[in-house]
Parts: sequence; C-alpha cells; structure tokens
Amino acid sequence: MTDTQPKKNPADFKPSMVPPMKKRPSGPELPHIDVYEYGAKRGDVQQKMNERLFMQLLVFDAPVGADAGAYVEALGKAVDDAKVPSVIYEDVQDPRGIGLLTWSTDPAHFVTTVRPLFRHEPLRDLHHRRDFAMIGRSYGLGYEQNLQFWLLEKPVQNVLGEKNVWAVWYPLRRSGAFEKLDHAERRAILGEHGTIGRAYGAQGLGSDVRLACHGLDANDNEYLIGLIGEELHPLSHLVQTMRGTRQTSEFIQEMGPFFVGHVAHRQKG
Repeated sequence: MTDTQPKKNPADFKPSMVPPMKKRPSGPELPHIDVYEYGAKRGDVQQKMNERLFMQLLVFDAPVGADAGAYVEALGKAVDDAKVPSVIYEDVQDPRGIGLLTWSTDPAHFVTTVRPLFRHEPLRDLHHRRDFAMIGRSYGLGYEQNLQFWLLEKPVQNVLGEKNVWAVWYPLRRSGAFEKLDHAERRAILGEHGTIGRAYGAQGLGSDVRLACHGLDANDNEYLIGLIGEELHPLSHLVQTMRGTRQTSEFIQEMGPFFVGHVAHRQKG
C-alpha cells in the first residue's frame, strides 16, 4: 500500500502556519536593585558612588623550627618588589604567626596580585590559618560628609598611620532581630556605637575600620572591624566599653576570632 499523501516541501513553510503562542500572564514588576553607596547631601545633590574598597587579612604560621622573623622579612621584600599596598603584622598571640593586610578597589587583586606572592620559596612554606581569614568592603551609612574619602581613603589612612602600630581585627554577626527593628531605632542604636568610637578617636586613643562582609565570610559573619592605634590597651578598653551598648549586649550574636597584631612592615604601593 502506497502513501498517496503529498510530501511537504520545507520551502513551502510559512510563518503564518505556526500556532500563536499564549501570552505569559503578567506578574508583579520586579524591584529596582540599587548597589550604590550613599553619603550626605551636598546642597540638593546626594553623594553616591558605585566604588568601594576591599580589604583582606590573611594569617599564616611559619614552619615549626623556622625563624619567623626571616619569613616576615621575606614577605616584606615580596610586597615591596610587587608594590602591593599592605601592612604586615606579627601575631601577638602566636610566636610563629604573621598577618598580611592588603586592599584594592578591585577584588580580583587578591587573586591576580596577592595570591602569586606565595607561589615561590620561602613564602610557599607558610601555613595558612583559614580560621583567621577575613575580608570585607567599605560602605556608606548615608550621612558621610565626604563619601569618597570615607570609602576609599580613610581605611587606608588609618592602617598606614605611622603611629598606628597596633591592630585588633575581628568579624561579627548581629542577630536577625536587629534587622526587624524600625529604621529610627536601628539608627539610634548605631549612633550610640558611633559616639563612643568618635570619642576614642578625638582623644587619639584609636581609630576604626568598618567593613561589610555579607556573603564573603566563610562563617556567615556580616561585618569586619579593625581597631587601629598607637597603644594596645585603649583598643581593648574600647571593646570593653562597647560591651555595655545596646547593640553589643542585645543584638551581637557572634564576635571573633580576634587577631591582635603589631606592625612589622608597611608598603604604601
């Protein structure tokens, strides 16, 4: 039995032969995502920037039996040769510990420039302390008078200050209850912290570096804090004073680990 149905020629195909597609049901309009950092208004214009500074702290142990000081010198030479903006710390709580703080507006810098420093001897023999790895980004709160200085220059100025030879770095996470408070209450709680910090800074007792690390921290911490100063005791005193604030006493869920370092080398880049 033969098929008497004529075969279709592809050339005879016409768009009108395609059945009409059903219209997708309309849904709610997607929200606009704003990733800018905002500062205070200058006249009628509010400052905003889509650029921020990333800072990373890496902590290492020198090999057992080795001279940790030799590794500090080798790391100092490596960052000088590569012109990597950085601060090298000797770990107060670990006789073999070494901290390396680096920064850039481009987070790829940590992979393309910092990472290669440890490919060759003797630095490749260092043992990386993953439990002390910290990274964060500068952010605006909406009332900074000079947003560019706050985001890009102030953190660097603090860590490179010649007299600022002590540093305490630590991450923290607030409880979800804080985010459920209304804006005015959150602002008042943060203002209490800010007032204390400014008081210590005004007396030359210490300055801070505040960074956000949402989605960047291995342990789901939200913020990275650096307390920088000429002496160690005022930095410890500042942490103690903050314990009495409403934010710390009620809404801080996790703090630490605390890295305490003394500056061994600086490279301005």
